Amino acid sequence: MDLQQQFEAAVAESKKLTKRPDNNTLLKLYSLYKQATDGDVNIDPPSNPFDIVGKAKYNAWVALKGKSKEAAMQEYLDVFNTLEK
Repeated sequence: MDLQQQFEAAVAESKKLTKRPDNNTLLKLYSLYKQATDGDVNIDPPSNPFDIVGKAKYNAWVALKGKSKEAAMQEYLDVFNTLEK
């Protein structure tokens, strides 16, 4: 299975986890997923000052600027494989 297929399988499996990962892990998975699928951040930051979750997601994604899609996929797999299934 190539990297793209492994990544897609892990994304599908992540939706079936029996134990919810902690918020930091979820944020890491989110930002790695966005970097792997969309590349560098391509949206404006949330304008609502009370959108704490949206800002955290945006900032986590921005922090990955310049990381290749392949590197983001591999890192997503590395994090996913540490999760309790």
